[in-house]
Amino acid sequence: MVPRVLITEAAAAVVDRLRAENGPLLFHQSGGCCDGSAPMCFPADEFRVGDSDVRVGEINGCPFYMNDFQFEYWKNMQLTIDVVPGRGSSFSLEIPLGLRFMVLSRLFTEEEIGNLMPV
Repeated sequence: MVPRVLITEAAAAVVDRLRAENGPLLFHQSGGCCDGSAPMCFPADEFRVGDSDVRVGEINGCPFYMNDFQFEYWKNMQLTIDVVPGRGSSFSLEIPLGLRFMVLSRLFTEEEIGNLMPV
């Protein structure tokens, strides 16, 4: 099965650090508020997943969600979560570290579309 979302080694190392400090985590792909459209990391018990959120996959042991209307736009793309230096203007846990998660995307091939992980 082809995963819908991946994570780079650098971003996974940041997730490991954040998990050690905050416990279980989850990601939610922002739909345009605050920092534009950015993947945001939260303590799992401090973010309420809504009825319209879709669980797209899991990265480094963290569930990854986005709103259903946004998933409709991204459903044919594989997302890779990376981290870069800089301060975003979101509420994501990595911001105080002087880092920000970002999403890279690519279209799935026709072969991959028939073999995607279910949501």
